[in-house]
Amino acid sequence: MNAEPPPAGHRLAVARLDRTEALDLRDVHAMAGRLAGALLDLGVSRGDRVGILAPNCLEWVLLDLAALRIGAVTVGFDPAKFGTDPALIERYGLAVLFADGADGASDDSADGSGPRLLPAAEARTLAETPGVVVPEPVHYRPEDFTAIKLTSGSTGEPKGLTASVGSIDSGIAAVQEIFAHGEDDNLFVFLPLSVLQQRYWIYSALRYGHDVTLSTYEAAFPTLRRVRPTVVMGVPGFFQAAKAYIERQVQRSGPEIPPAEALAEGARKVFGDRIRYLWTGSAPAGGEVLRFFTDAGLPIYEGYGLNETCIVTKNHPGAHRPGSVGKVLPHKEVLLDADGVISVRSRHPVCHRYEYAPPGVSERVFGEDGTVRTGDLGCFDEDGYLYIRGRADDVIVLENGRKVVVRPIEEHMRSSAAIEECVVFCPTQTYLVAVVSPAGVPADEAAVAGQLARTNAAFGPDEQIRKVVIADEPFSAGNGLLTSQFKPLRARIAERYHREIHDINGSIHVC
Repeated sequence: MNAEPPPAGHRLAVARLDRTEALDLRDVHAMAGRLAGALLDLGVSRGDRVGILAPNCLEWVLLDLAALRIGAVTVGFDPAKFGTDPALIERYGLAVLFADGADGASDDSADGSGPRLLPAAEARTLAETPGVVVPEPVHYRPEDFTAIKLTSGSTGEPKGLTASVGSIDSGIAAVQEIFAHGEDDNLFVFLPLSVLQQRYWIYSALRYGHDVTLSTYEAAFPTLRRVRPTVVMGVPGFFQAAKAYIERQVQRSGPEIPPAEALAEGARKVFGDRIRYLWTGSAPAGGEVLRFFTDAGLPIYEGYGLNETCIVTKNHPGAHRPGSVGKVLPHKEVLLDADGVISVRSRHPVCHRYEYAPPGVSERVFGEDGTVRTGDLGCFDEDGYLYIRGRADDVIVLENGRKVVVRPIEEHMRSSAAIEECVVFCPTQTYLVAVVSPAGVPADEAAVAGQLARTNAAFGPDEQIRKVVIADEPFSAGNGLLTSQFKPLRARIAERYHREIHDINGSIHVC
C-alpha cells in the first residue's frame, strides 16, 4: 500500500441489493491507514497472518489494505466453504481472524495478549476511530509475499500457496498495459475477494486512478444497471446466466423491433449503457456465449491463468482470436511437452511450493525454478494464440487404446440453452456418459435429448455419448458440485451420481 493517497476524484462503491455506498478512494486509503495502526495495537506484526472470513464488503477491502501497509499476510476464506470456526486460527497460524457472524471478541491467544477472533464489522469501527497513529508503509521485495491463497478445491481439498509481490505487480501492470483502464472506467467486482485476483482490481484503482464497484454474486444482476460499470469480470457461468436473461428480454420485444436492436437493448437492460468490455476466465467459456455477447455489442475477452501462475495469456483489443485464450503476456513463458501438457515459467513466480497440500503434491506441480506444470492440454496456432484443449487428467483412454479429450464434447453439450453444465465420464472404458446440470427445474428433457443427438453427430465413433444423466438439481457451490468460481467438481459429481453413471439402461436418465 502506497504512502501517498491515490489520485483524487475516484470512488469505491460497495453495492447491496437495496443500496450502494460510495466512498472516495482517498478516504478508503485513510481508513485503511488507521486500521493498520489498530492492527499493530492488537499485536499484529510484519509477517503475521490476518484471516478474513466474510462476503464482499468494505471491511474486507480495509483489512486487506491495512495488512499490506504493515506487512501482514492476508488469508482469505470463502464463506461458501468455511464456517466461523475458531479452529481456523490454529490451522492456518492466524494472529487474528475477522469473521462475519463472529459474536463479539474472543481471546483465544495462548498468552492472553489479545483477541484472536473478532467480528468482521469491527474492522470499520477500528478504521473510523480517531487518534490512531498511522504507521509508515513497509517496503517489499519482489520475492516477499503478501497473501496466502486457498485454491478452489476443484481437485480435492483446498491447497494453500503464497503469492509474491513480484507476481502481483507484474500481473497488474500487464493488464493495465493492454486494457488501459482510465479515469472514466468503473470496474465491477463481484466474485469473492477471498480470490486474490479479484483484489487486483482494488489495487489497480488505487494505483492507476479509476472507479471500482464491489458487489456480491447474489447482488450482481440487480446492481449492474444501477451502477453502469465499464468493465465486468466474471466466470463463464455468470455470462451464461446473463445470456439467458437477455434472451428472455429479447423474446418480450415486439416484432417491429429488429433482432439486432432488440439484442442490444436487452444487453443494456442487464449491463447498463457504458460497457467497454467484458472479461472472462477461470473456466472455459463456450463459443456460443462468446459470440452472443459480441453480437450484442459487448466485446468479451477470454484469458487463462491459475492460482499457481496468475494470469498467463489474455485476449484484448488489437490481439483477439475467438476460441483461443489469447497471447502469452510478456512476463510469462508457456512450454508444451510432447503430449501438449502446458507448463508455465514466470519472471516473478507466484511461489515455489504449496504451504498446505498432501505430501508429494508440490513436487508434482512446481519445478525447482518455479516452473508450474498446469495439467492442462494446449496448443498454439501459427500466430501465437494459445488454445486450451482440456485437462490431461480428463483424457479418457478407451479399451481400444484411443484417447478421448472430453472438453470439446462437454462444450458442445453446453451450447444448448437447456444445459448449464456437462461433465463426461467413462465408467467402463468402453462408452461415455454425460452428467448434465439443467438450466431450469424441471429440466427440458426434449431439449437435452436433441442436444445429445446433435453432439453425437458432430463427433467421431469413439466420442459418442451413450447416455445422459440429468442431475436432480442444478450444480451449485451450495450443494458442493461447483467451486466458488463455478467450476464443476468432477470427483464429487461422479460420487453423487455413481449409480446412475454405471447403470447401462436408457439413453436419458432423470434423477
